[in-house]
Amino acid sequence: MAGFFLNRRTLLAGGAAALASGVSGLLSPARANTLAPTRSMRGGSNNYRPDAPIVERIGGGGFWMTGTVRQAGDGKPLAGQRIQIWAHTTEGYESDWASHGATLTDANGVFRLEMPQIVPAFGQPHGHLAYDSGEFETVFLRPVMNSARDKSLEAHFVLKPA
Repeated sequence: MAGFFLNRRTLLAGGAAALASGVSGLLSPARANTLAPTRSMRGGSNNYRPDAPIVERIGGGGFWMTGTVRQAGDGKPLAGQRIQIWAHTTEGYESDWASHGATLTDANGVFRLEMPQIVPAFGQPHGHLAYDSGEFETVFLRPVMNSARDKSLEAHFVLKPA
C-alpha cells in the first residue's frame, strides 16, 4: 500500500478537488431555503365537517395524532392554529360526528390529540386532518399508517397565507 505524503503538490491538488466538490460553499454567506407549502392530498376532505369542536380527546383515546404547523417560506412555527382530525376508529366511522375533533398548536407549532385506535377503512389505516381557519390556505391531509398496529401517526403542515 502506498503511503500518503503531504507536500506542496498534494496540498494544492487536494485544495483544488475540495473547491471543485463544493466546499467553497462554506466561504459564501448562508442563504435560507424557502419552504414550499403543503398541498392538499386526494381524499383528504372525505367526511370533513366544518367547525368540529376543539376537544381534549376524541373518544376513549389510546392512539396519538401528532404533527407540526409551519409557515411557508421561512418555516416559522405557527402557534394557535386549529387542526381538525377525524378517522375510522375502533369506536366509530369517520363520518360519525363523535369521530371528529380539533386541537390547537402550541408555541412551537406542535399539535397532539389522543383518539381511539385507527383501523383500516377501504383497506388502509389512515387519518384525516385539516387546517381550515382562514388565515392561511385550507389544506387537507390523509396520511396512511405503515401498520394497523401503530399507536401514532404524524402529519405536518406548511401553510401559505390566504
